[in-house]
Amino acid sequence: VEHCAYLEEERVKKQAALKETLERLALYEDLRVAFGKKGVQAMLIESAVPEIEEEANHLLARMSDGRMSVRLETQREKVSARRGDEDRTIETLDVIIGDELGPRTYEMYSGGEAFRINLAVRIALSRMLARRAGARLQMLVIDEGFGTQDTQGRARVVEAINTIQDQFEKILVITHIDELKEMFPARIDVVKTASG
Repeated sequence: VEHCAYLEEERVKKQAALKETLERLALYEDLRVAFGKKGVQAMLIESAVPEIEEEANHLLARMSDGRMSVRLETQREKVSARRGDEDRTIETLDVIIGDELGPRTYEMYSGGEAFRINLAVRIALSRMLARRAGARLQMLVIDEGFGTQDTQGRARVVEAINTIQDQFEKILVITHIDELKEMFPARIDVVKTASG
């Protein structure tokens, strides 16, 4: 009888410990969701996407004569989603580009078009990050990349660079294309000789 009474006390203690453990587990689960990819992370991305899109579209319109625009989608429906599924969406980052032929995925564009899209999105992202940090972008470096552009595309990219130059302390363009070298006011020619 004494042993049964002892076991009863132990059972009560273990039930209290189990209850406390389950409460802590629920708290940790809430924290896991909050700090997971569908929590705070997703909220931060969702709040940044419109700002990046607006800035990128402003630049892309200049570089494409108003023909192209970019849309960033952060969620899409699951391919295997069924009715009644609790969560029918997945987190993603799809870059959808629109032009006179309609919206297409980034991969469907030529190298020259992709370069302009990349440049616009990267500058937009850099500007947003600098703005949120309360800093000023000091330098923009564009290393090559112009080889994918036709003559008209190069002129548009240079024009876009010139329109944003007041937002940077320095812009450094590295190129081997002679016609581009003439499009910028100051330049440094690097010449390779037998001695270096």
